[in-house]
Amino acid sequence: MAEQLETKRAEAARVEAARAEAARVEASRAEAARAEAARAEAARAEAARVEAARLEAERLDQARLAAARQEAVRQETARQEAARAEAARLEAARLEAERQAVLRREAALQAASRQEAARADATRLESERRQAERRETERQAAARQDAAQQELARQEAARAEAARLEAERREQARQEAARVEAVRVEAARVEAARADAARAEAARMEAARVEAQRLAAERAEAERQEAARQAAARQQATAQEAARADAARAEAGRLEAARQAAEQQAAAKARTALEDEQRREAARRAMGRQLDEEAAARDATAAAGARLPSTLPYSLSTARRGRLFGRTDPNAELVLYAEAWARKIQLNMTIDMVRDAARRPHIDPLVTVAIRRDGSVESVTFVVSSGVAEIDDAIRRIVQSQVPYQAFSSALAREYDVIEIRRTWYFDVAVRLY
Repeated sequence: MAEQLETKRAEAARVEAARAEAARVEASRAEAARAEAARAEAARAEAARVEAARLEAERLDQARLAAARQEAVRQETARQEAARAEAARLEAARLEAERQAVLRREAALQAASRQEAARADATRLESERRQAERRETERQAAARQDAAQQELARQEAARAEAARLEAERREQARQEAARVEAVRVEAARVEAARADAARAEAARMEAARVEAQRLAAERAEAERQEAARQAAARQQATAQEAARADAARAEAGRLEAARQAAEQQAAAKARTALEDEQRREAARRAMGRQLDEEAAARDATAAAGARLPSTLPYSLSTARRGRLFGRTDPNAELVLYAEAWARKIQLNMTIDMVRDAARRPHIDPLVTVAIRRDGSVESVTFVVSSGVAEIDDAIRRIVQSQVPYQAFSSALAREYDVIEIRRTWYFDVAVRLY
């Protein structure tokens, strides 16, 4: 009897040791599962952080949307973490319940240790434990599989989101490229229209030139035919031809005399202008202190950024006049102003105002235009007339049509009230000033 009792005690001790070992293994397995879950969660959190950083770098222009999505991801992660924590808590409670159940079963076994059925009970408990372990192992495997599937689904969703964002970025880039292309096409169309207009104008001018050449050729042909028809008559009218030749020579001599007279008049006007300039220079020196005071007042006004109308009358005796009768002058400001004035005349298609009259035989006119410091025109003077009244009138209209011209700069306004610009006017496809 004592030997059986000792055997039962030894068997109970082995059962207790087996239970302790099972509890330790279960605790180790639970700890390993928690560590694995923590590492997986840390990996998922790190992957989410890296993915969020990459998406943030790619979508700087969508910061608010990215922030909202990251907040949603964070909330989802927190929700999942809370769910996992709740599951862990429930699992711990279940394990505690199982441990309490095991303790209760152990108490029952200890109470029934004196009975022969203790070994069978221990065997049954071991079998149940092994079944429980197998079920726990299967549950953990299912949980890991579910977690893996969830992770795969999350990664797939992240890839889909990244693909969608990339598609949006590409679409935006495509739309931007399309907009730039549309702007380029519009610019090209405008440029093409401008080029077409230029080509049309050139074609029109070329057609006019061809028409003029055709008319000249027809006139030449008519003259040749007329000369052929009159060849016989000229043989019988040599005396009349000689008379006409004498008359032509007389006319040429008259025209030459007129030209020389015009040149002499121009020289006389130039001498008169030089003398007038000398007289005005003497008058300017005589004005002395009054002009210095007025210049100081004008300097003060110019420094304040205002332009005041001239207080001097525009007369030859009092106005301070600058003259540019060529293309060069020691005063660079004066040269630049004259060039700007000439460009305005030449670049504004003023040829239309004189095109028809310019087809008539004429002399290239030499014209002096006097400009006041506010950009208005004081006078238009013909040093050499074109010989065609319509051309001279058209030149006056061209000059007046571009008023007002650029006002004098402060440097010019300190020296001059009026600037006289003398240029030779030449007409072809545009007005050209030399």
